[in-house]
Formats: sequence, C-alpha cells, structure tokens
Amino acid sequence: MLGKRIRHTKRYQEILNVLVKNGFSHFLFRAGLIDRGLARNKESTDVNTSMKSVGKRLRHALQELGPTAIKLGQIASTRHDTLPPEITEELEKLQDDAPVLDFDHVQNTIETELDDTLENLFAHVNRDPLATASIGQVHAASLLSGEEVVVKVQRPGLKPKMETDLEILHGIGHMLEERTLWAQRYRLGDITDEVSDTLRNELDYIMEGRSGEQVAQQLDSEAFIKFPDIYWEQTTRKVLTMEKINGIKVSNSEKLDEAGYDRAIIARRLADAMLRQILDNGFFHADPHSGNIHILPKNTIAFLDFGETGHISDNLKRHFASIIVNLHQGDTRAMIKTFSRMDLIEEETDLEKLKRDLDKLHQQYENVKMKDLSLGRIIIGIFNVVYQHHIKVPTELVIISKTILTLEGVLGKLDPEFSLSRAAEPFARKLLLRRYHPREIIRNSLQGIGDNLDILTDLPKDIKEIMSVVKKGRVGLDINVNHVDEIMRRMDRISNRIAFSILMLAFSIIMAGLIIGLAVVGQNTVIWELPIIEIGAVIALLMFILMVVIIIRSGRM
Repeated sequence: MLGKRIRHTKRYQEILNVLVKNGFSHFLFRAGLIDRGLARNKESTDVNTSMKSVGKRLRHALQELGPTAIKLGQIASTRHDTLPPEITEELEKLQDDAPVLDFDHVQNTIETELDDTLENLFAHVNRDPLATASIGQVHAASLLSGEEVVVKVQRPGLKPKMETDLEILHGIGHMLEERTLWAQRYRLGDITDEVSDTLRNELDYIMEGRSGEQVAQQLDSEAFIKFPDIYWEQTTRKVLTMEKINGIKVSNSEKLDEAGYDRAIIARRLADAMLRQILDNGFFHADPHSGNIHILPKNTIAFLDFGETGHISDNLKRHFASIIVNLHQGDTRAMIKTFSRMDLIEEETDLEKLKRDLDKLHQQYENVKMKDLSLGRIIIGIFNVVYQHHIKVPTELVIISKTILTLEGVLGKLDPEFSLSRAAEPFARKLLLRRYHPREIIRNSLQGIGDNLDILTDLPKDIKEIMSVVKKGRVGLDINVNHVDEIMRRMDRISNRIAFSILMLAFSIIMAGLIIGLAVVGQNTVIWELPIIEIGAVIALLMFILMVVIIIRSGRM
C-alpha cells in the first residue's frame, strides 16, 4: 500500500510538471491542484490562450507523458460532444510514436505467456516488426503447421504503469467535478471513467480476439467480407496470434486502381457491412480507419484490429434510427420526442429554445447536396446542441458518431460521390418498422407480462414493508408543487361544489321529512299560508338544473 502511494505521488508530480511546462499552470491553480506561487512563477506571459493553441499544447503534453496519456488523448479526440473542435482536431493528430521494442523482450513475453520456447511455438518469427504502437508491437510469423500469421505482443510492464495513471486520472476527474462548475456540467468524472474502461479493454487481447469473432459471426454469410482467424492456442491476454491478411490498405487508391478493383463497389460493401453491424446487430467495429481495413481480390473487404468495439441495445438502436429518419425529414419536434423517450430531457430544459437551436442546425444543411452531407458531422452537431441544453448524450451514441465520422473519411477517399447518409436511411426505416412485426409485438408483450408478474409477486412483500414503516411512524411527506395558486383556486371550486351538493342533499332530506310528516298527521301542504312543498319542489328543481349546467360547462361530463 505504501509503495503504491509513493508511486502515485511520484507520477502525480511528473504529470503536474509536464502540464505546467506546457502552459497549464493557471488552469491547475484554478482547479486547486497547485498553489498560487507556483502558478505565478511558472506561467509565461506570452502563452496563447486560443483554443487552437490550447489543443496544440495539450497534444505536446500528452505525447511527453507517454503511452497511457497518448491513448487517452486518442480516445478523448472522439468526444466531439463535449470538447471544442479545435481541441479534438489537435488530439486526432496524436500518434503512438512508440520506439521499437527489442526482440529479446518480445521473445521473453511470448515464451512466458505461452509457457514454451519460441522454437516449439512457431516455425519462424520475423525479428523486425510490421508495426509498433504504444500498447503492443506486431510481428509476422509462421506456425509449425505452415500457416502465415501475425503476432501482437504487449509491451512489458505496461499494465502497472497504466493502472497508476488511470487511478490518478480517476481521482483528478472526480476532484475537478467537485470543485468546478465546468467539470460538473461536462460530467468529467463520468468521461474519465469511460475512457479508462476503454483503455483497460485494449490491454486484454483475449477480449479483442473474442470481439473479432463475434463481429465475424454476424457477417458470416457475406462472401465479400473477411475477418482474420484467431489461433487460440497461441493467444493470451498479452499475446494475440491471428491469420495474416495480405491485402491493400483501403486508403491506397493508386494501388487499388492498379489492381483493377472497383472503389465504388468497395465503398458500398464497406458501408453496408458497418451499417449492418450497428443498426442490425448492435455490436460493431468501432475503429474503422484505413489502417484497419484491407482490400482483397474480388473487392473483398477485410477488417482488422478489434481493440475498439461498440455495443448498442435494441432500444437505443431504435432511438438512433429515429434520429436518422428525423434528420432526413427535417422534423426537429420528432427528434425532441425521441430524446424524451430516451429519458434525456430534464425538467429545466427549455424545449422551445432547444427546437429553435435544432432548426438552425438543420437550416445549415438544408441546401447541401446529399453527397456532401456528413452524417457523422450532423450527428455531432446535434449532440453539441443538446449538450448546451444540459442533456447528456449516452456514451454508446458518442461511440457510434465517432465510428461513422471515421467511416465517412474512408468512404470519401474511395468514392467521393458516395453518401453514407443516404445509405443509412433504409436501414433506419427497416429497424423502425421491425418493432411492429408480429413476432416483436408478441415478444415485447410477453416481456411486459413477465415484468408485471414480477411486480405482482413482490407486491405483498412491498405492502408489508410499507405498513411496517407506517406503523413505526417513519413516513415523511415532502411535496413540491408548481403553480400552487392555480391549484388552490381549483381546490376552492371543488370544495364549493361539494358543499353545494351537500346542501342540496340536506334540503332534499328536509323536504322529504316534511312531506312524510305532514302525510302522517293528515295535514295539507300549506303552512303559514304558504305552499311549502310546492315551493321546495321548485327550488329543488332549479338547484338540480343549475348543477347539470355547471357539470356540462366544465366539460367533465
């Protein structure tokens, strides 16, 4: 425990020093992370405070802080819903720039993880890496059976260092949320937790292999979609062995043209495969950049690297599909209703102002040609608008928007005339119509019945607990009512009508008593020379007519 605290303190100081050196001392002081004296001594008077400059300085700081910070910056660059575009554009430039790992370390990791010598595991492993990154390094190899493979090996000692950085990040994020309004508004604690979870998943190669197989099963019937096979006997959490794909990188248009491939067909197949993953199956490759997509003969698309995947529930799929359809129709009111069905609208949200802001956004794209429309940019624009109205966007939708934006960049180079927005609409409409299929209706009904049965089963126990609390006198009543004056006026009307009804009833009882009494004693209905019964009958009739008129006019009949 003491060693952990010392390690945290040392790394914490390193992080502060790098941030101060890159011009963030004033921010650190405002956040309560350093004292005023250090901020005054370290802050340069010529620091440019423009967002573009802040983004550049932040990128340099993250590169200096090492692998964890670089990966966190890459993940943060996808948070277009919470970070200014000048910041995300700079963070997108973050490259791993990792030094080549000595092959002795690679061999030691493989042999330790697979518990055997390299010669007994592989026929050959190329000493020069195919690619290097902050988390792992990739080498070409061949199995004893002759198959060509690639082996991804995690850098040694990486996980403890990352865990230290992530624990510090968690603490800083939640501390800033407690101390600053901007961190509360952007829910900085939640964001740091999300990016930490994403990074921890990338450290587990078994999870990456299983994710790849799960996506592959979804598109197993597609002849022109390829996924590398995973060799599980040579795979652990730190070593991943998979089939080698010998294709052309999707961004290399010149080589694709030389090989005679049809880039328009490739674009259509790639878009179709990704939309099926997202809108049909709900589990998808979340990082479809050009390095992770290679093209094979017959315009076949091969997906690589499943370190980043996304998952979206059936309900959220339908909501996302509704947003796409609402976009095409320009129906901002329907879009707001979708947000409401997602339980994202808060009581303080000004719905009319939200609609006006969404209308302004829609007007910006109204006269843009379909091929020039960026579905990802529009969705991010919507997220920016709703976030200004204190509406939190679900993380899953943020991942989807980032995935779509990355995909559009690849598709634009393949076929500038291709429109992902147009291609997505049929998928979205099909998804919305599917909920009305008899099978879906029956399934949802059965699920609803099951939920209600659970409620009925628990009802006796719940009532017993409530009665126990009531008997012990521990029931508190806290009522917060809006428009209390109007409610009190309505309560007065109701009480007056009840009193009027009671008076009518009392009058009727008195009249009935008089009639019965006079009949018993044999007297006529004239008392004090007045026809009491006749007068009472007229009054009762008038009161009855008045009551009927009041009820009819109230519109509650």
